[in-house]
Amino acid sequence: MKKGTIWTILGVVIAVVIAWIVVDIALKAVFLIGKLLLVAVVALIVFFILRSLFSRRDA
Repeated sequence: MKKGTIWTILGVVIAVVIAWIVVDIALKAVFLIGKLLLVAVVALIVFFILRSLFSRRDA
């Protein structure tokens, strides 16, 4: 094998490892943002339900 071939194979392996890490971080960030949005929606729903329950008792 030539020296250039070894460097090419090593470059491909390093590129795949870096791409794997970047994609993993990106997917975790997207999942976190989605989870935060879902929590915000559920919190709003619970807030309005509780508010309507307590306003009925006062009336």
